[in-house]
Amino acid sequence: MVCLSPGDEMFTDTYKFELVDDAFYMVVGKNITLTEGNIELEGANPSAEEADEGTESNVVSGIDIVIYMRLQETGFGSKKDYFAYMKEYLKLLKGKLEGTPEADKLASIQKPITDLLKNFKNLQFFTGESMNPEGLVAIGDYKDIDGEERPVFYFLKFGLDEEKL
Repeated sequence: MVCLSPGDEMFTDTYKFELVDDAFYMVVGKNITLTEGNIELEGANPSAEEADEGTESNVVSGIDIVIYMRLQETGFGSKKDYFAYMKEYLKLLKGKLEGTPEADKLASIQKPITDLLKNFKNLQFFTGESMNPEGLVAIGDYKDIDGEERPVFYFLKFGLDEEKL
């Protein structure tokens, strides 16, 4: 799914997701650790190097969707700050969705947003790769799924466009 503005890819159908309250896609992520080894140049003689060179590796830990979709963490100092952002974002969306059935549904998201923000102090917020201030901000939280605490992300349905390849 791609953010309507500026077009950042936010998540793909390779992740488990479901529509919640006809307002948000809840996407389930997982914590991962990636190890990237050093690149060896063809023809180089690794035995001529120091013993520990060539065995170093980069280790990156985080949430799969954040790493693979290159989501950028952002923040809001308070619920009031988030609601100020959302008010401006919804104005932008209303203009983009004018004349579509989705435009009329924008008013129905107040309750789902309020419900999500009950846990505000524990939430994380993420923008797309471009960090465009007019873009969608995803809400990150943790939820018990099948007895396991898993990272979940909520993406406003009306701020996304399905990309078809």
